[in-house]
Amino acid sequence: MIKYLLLLAVIAAVVWFLAAGARARRRQAESPPAQDMVRCAHCGVFQPRSESILARGRFYCSTEHERLH
Repeated sequence: MIKYLLLLAVIAAVVWFLAAGARARRRQAESPPAQDMVRCAHCGVFQPRSESILARGRFYCSTEHERLH
């Protein structure tokens, strides 16, 4: 009897670990890719490169800061 309970516990642990691994892989696939962060030349705030403004070789967080600098 104890032998069967131990076997059942081992099988349950293996199934649990496999399911946890599948959940982790699914979560990784759903997360957005990392983006490069750049610093505003005026105020120093970091933001994604895709959201920043590039002017005269420098990055800015807004058109106002680009104009002021």
